[in-house]
Amino acid sequence: MDWVNAVVQGTLLGGLYAMFAAGLSLIFGVMRLVNIAHGDLIVLSAYVALSGAMLLGVSPFVVLILAVPVMAAFGYLLQRLVLNRTMGDDILPPLLVTFGLSVIIQNALLAAYSADPQKLQAGDIETAAFAIGPITVGVMPVIVFATAVAVIAGLQWVFYHTALGRAFRATSDRQDIAQLMGLNRAHVFGLAMALSMAVTAVAGVFLGMRTSFDPAIGGSRLIFGFEAVIIGGLGNLWGTLAGGVILGVAQTLGAKLHPGFQVLAGHVVFLFILAVRPRGLFPRIDG
Repeated sequence: MDWVNAVVQGTLLGGLYAMFAAGLSLIFGVMRLVNIAHGDLIVLSAYVALSGAMLLGVSPFVVLILAVPVMAAFGYLLQRLVLNRTMGDDILPPLLVTFGLSVIIQNALLAAYSADPQKLQAGDIETAAFAIGPITVGVMPVIVFATAVAVIAGLQWVFYHTALGRAFRATSDRQDIAQLMGLNRAHVFGLAMALSMAVTAVAGVFLGMRTSFDPAIGGSRLIFGFEAVIIGGLGNLWGTLAGGVILGVAQTLGAKLHPGFQVLAGHVVFLFILAVRPRGLFPRIDG
């Protein structure tokens, strides 16, 4: 039964990893942009929520309502003012710029908040749990997983059932033709980044509620996000959720074998899947 419990806990952890990955999957699918600063933007979102909670004296769930539009606006401005200037056939300039952005965010957070670990206090819900037979499940991990499913379902609906989604897909497939049809590529890219940052804000707030964070953890969140995206299949949002779950289960099972194997087990599973299925388990099929 301990192994079943490990699988359940890993599945719930995978919901958080899926939210880390959803923003990455979105902007790569639309812009073919690999955002090296994505992990640090997740951490930045957690600090934005921390500041809001401290200033307003409210729950992180309430601050989430404020953090999402703040990060979405930041994402739009970042794309329009900085990243759009680097977009082109050469993938190196965006990589260098987002790497520089990562360094700037880390050092700015270090200067503003110090290196001390912080945590968003969500109250009794952090320790609340309920039993499913012999297995005890935390309320907070269930909320995170349910939110991840809702977020990915929402993104999927936006992509395939709205005018904005059609603009995303048209710009992704043929930027030149999309421009000729009247789509403003810079604006579409800005909206894609804004949507990505809105999802990132949700991920950052839940990260802050589930565990402590500091300015230096962005790199590991980026790696977990990349691994979930690649395991699930580039461009497949539901595959991203599956990739997050697989990564989370691998880590909890690895920790069950030995506490030091938790992160290593996830990396091993990632490398194995990459070797067997280079395009991921569920590569996107348009339709």
